[in-house]
Amino acid sequence: MKQNLLNKSNKIFLTVNDIANELSINKDSAKVTANRYTKSGLLIRVKRNLYITASKFRELKESEIFQIANFIEVPSYISLITALSYYGITTQQSQSVIESVSLKRTKTLTIKSIEFRFFKVKQSFYSGFTREDNFFIAEPEKAFADTVYLTAIGKYSFDFEAVNFRKLKSDQIDSYLIKTNSLAIKFWNKLCKHYKI
Repeated sequence: MKQNLLNKSNKIFLTVNDIANELSINKDSAKVTANRYTKSGLLIRVKRNLYITASKFRELKESEIFQIANFIEVPSYISLITALSYYGITTQQSQSVIESVSLKRTKTLTIKSIEFRFFKVKQSFYSGFTREDNFFIAEPEKAFADTVYLTAIGKYSFDFEAVNFRKLKSDQIDSYLIKTNSLAIKFWNKLCKHYKI
């Protein structure tokens, strides 16, 4: 069957052009096929003109799921609990939830069993991330600074008891939070006193 050709593709993510090439059909036919396969559950639509086969979706590695998050909202980077858990800084984990920081909007999108959450920050605070294995992720201290900032302004909930503060450099957190506001800085100072950071 034709959908098997898509499963055999070397690409994880497929555009309409990729579908046209893999199935040897024209672009208009590929659009129709993509819509039909999406309705029948053979393809999963990640965003406009970006698909993944259902069988590949079930076998995604963590890094590939992070890539999807980056693709859904551009620009964005993995942060908050997802990044802190990735680095082994927190024992708190959100099962099937991928959290990111974005520049454009705060939103949540569910694709099959995975919930992708995006939290908007201002341009001056959108920094401190790196490219790793084809996805963008906050550096450890920036992931924590994002957490402090969003918690301080009431946009996020986090269990600070679950944090291994020995794995974080407080001076780097300071340098990120100085770009936010007085609420975040006061909240960070309280955390420092409480946890003797």
